[in-house]
Amino acid sequence: MAEQTSASPPIEHKEDMVEVLSSGCKPKAYWRIGTEHEKFVFYKDTHKPVPYDGTNGIRSLLRATMTANNWTPLMDGDALIGLRDPKGGGAISLEPGGQFELSGATLETVHQTCAETADHLNLLKSIADPMGIGFLGLGVAPTWTLDEIGAMPKSRYSIMAPYMEKVGTLGTSMMFRSCTVQVNLDFEDEADMVKKMRVSLALQPVATALFANSPFLEGKPNGYLSFRSHIWRNLDDDRTGMLPFVFEQGMGFERYVDYALDVPMYFVTRNGKYINCAGESFRSFLEGKLPQLPGEKPKISDWEDHITTIF
Repeated sequence: MAEQTSASPPIEHKEDMVEVLSSGCKPKAYWRIGTEHEKFVFYKDTHKPVPYDGTNGIRSLLRATMTANNWTPLMDGDALIGLRDPKGGGAISLEPGGQFELSGATLETVHQTCAETADHLNLLKSIADPMGIGFLGLGVAPTWTLDEIGAMPKSRYSIMAPYMEKVGTLGTSMMFRSCTVQVNLDFEDEADMVKKMRVSLALQPVATALFANSPFLEGKPNGYLSFRSHIWRNLDDDRTGMLPFVFEQGMGFERYVDYALDVPMYFVTRNGKYINCAGESFRSFLEGKLPQLPGEKPKISDWEDHITTIF
């Protein structure tokens, strides 16, 4: 999420929001790959999820990892919720149910990102083994109920979870008991962005079929090869799913901004605190009519935060 600071400039025109996207254009020589690798964390003796607190909890695992690789802590208030490589080599963050996520560095080839993930897993294994902790890479936790999974102390999740319960049927399953591997790609210009977005959306059903690995839920077959895909079809239609407009004539940065403006908000941050704006309109915010901040208009950092909530 973008860091909210008072120095962030205000949004004065629609072009300012378009610029946030178009500023990502770069020559092919500077293209990089960034991957995000999530996995479940469990106790080897009981196969139960690892809670945040405790001698061998998620917080202790983060602290040991921080010591081992000399990364810097990421805090949410007084809670340790992630780590960052001070040399720009990536970060570790926590998903709502304690899933460990490697947000990888920007690398040149898929071979480098494969090596990065392997190094990351080997490091975690060396730290977690003495703690009796293991890791599992599946689309959905195969045996856990939602009640078994403890919530991580990240403020934004306390806003997202109740809202997801209102707009879909499986939002909390996505948050607390699903994992994924994501890829982030650079683009040269607007036309290249459109091409890559169209290809990636068109290939999504193929990727879902190729990597389907979530046929169990709460210890029983769930009727799907990819229950994770089923979760995402019953999550929040306003911010998930296929995007037909991407394949239409006129698709570009501005068209995506128009779409994003109509996605309901989750929150804004002020002075390091999250303000619950779930369901509110960013268009109203642009007019100074956000009920939670009456008369105030958004900054660029508010827009950057908002577009990170579009899944």
